[in-house]
Amino acid sequence: MRHLTLKQLRYFVVAGDLSSVTQAARQLHVSQPSISAAIQQIEETTGLQLFVRHHAQGLSLTPAGKQLLVRAKQLLRDAEGLERFAVSLGEEIGGELRLVAFPTFAPVFLPQLLRRYADRYPAVSLQCDEMNQADIVAGLGKGDYELAFTYDLQVPESIDFTPLYRFPPYAVVSIAHPLASRDSVRLAELVKYPMVMLDWPLSREYFLSIFSLLGLSPTVAHRAKSMDMIRGLVANGFGFSLFNTPLTTLDAFDGGRLKALTLDDEAPPLSMGIACLRGLRLSPAAEAMHRLVCNVETLTPTLELLAPYLVQAPEPLIGLQDAD
Repeated sequence: MRHLTLKQLRYFVVAGDLSSVTQAARQLHVSQPSISAAIQQIEETTGLQLFVRHHAQGLSLTPAGKQLLVRAKQLLRDAEGLERFAVSLGEEIGGELRLVAFPTFAPVFLPQLLRRYADRYPAVSLQCDEMNQADIVAGLGKGDYELAFTYDLQVPESIDFTPLYRFPPYAVVSIAHPLASRDSVRLAELVKYPMVMLDWPLSREYFLSIFSLLGLSPTVAHRAKSMDMIRGLVANGFGFSLFNTPLTTLDAFDGGRLKALTLDDEAPPLSMGIACLRGLRLSPAAEAMHRLVCNVETLTPTLELLAPYLVQAPEPLIGLQDAD
């Protein structure tokens, strides 16, 4: 029986990610026949069909190909980690660590966390992307990222999620809004006014579910795909919105002002935490990040620094590890 090589798997992974032999060859600086031969050898060795070939339209992974792609990425990471371990004799953690985070809270917490991690592990090359929840789950599933900072929002069983902080929802209006003189509000009062909706997959369903649990339905007058645009629309009187990520400022980019109102109704909070693909063997760099984040002392200095500015303070969850 022939054995698969790391080169063959690398060619397969790049072709699978790009859905194209031509683009894979260009990225890897090899010939197209080399990519095709590697894929064919893997298929002959395993007895699997990895791709569906579309004439003049590239490739698409079969279900078996998608499963192999995730495991191949893990194996290639392990091989890279082993090489670095051999070079350094295990004296320091190195390599690349690819992270992804939910954009609403990433700017509030992650920069200081990444700084602390980089100071401890300077040999690690950090990359952190921002995506909505649906894309984060897909990215973890495909093996594009080892760790994610995200919400417990429709997390599938294939993902392990460790909660860190709980964020209760709250309302935001302009300072000229009829409710701006209040400190709190009921959802039944809010639905009398137009709503500005954060239009991301799963996020919009979550915010609408807060109303539907009470048999209410808001009038969504405007939708936007960035928090900065939401804040600008609200500050300029286009309607209220619901947030659950802490704000460090009540100013919009154009100078408009916001007012935050707590909700008098029981509304389901979201928990922010760290997630990874279940059963995935984390690289040493990812394990170090997981230990750092799950240390109850790690994020406390960040929260204390931001506390005077947070409109809606998060609630630390009990049971965090005292690791590292």
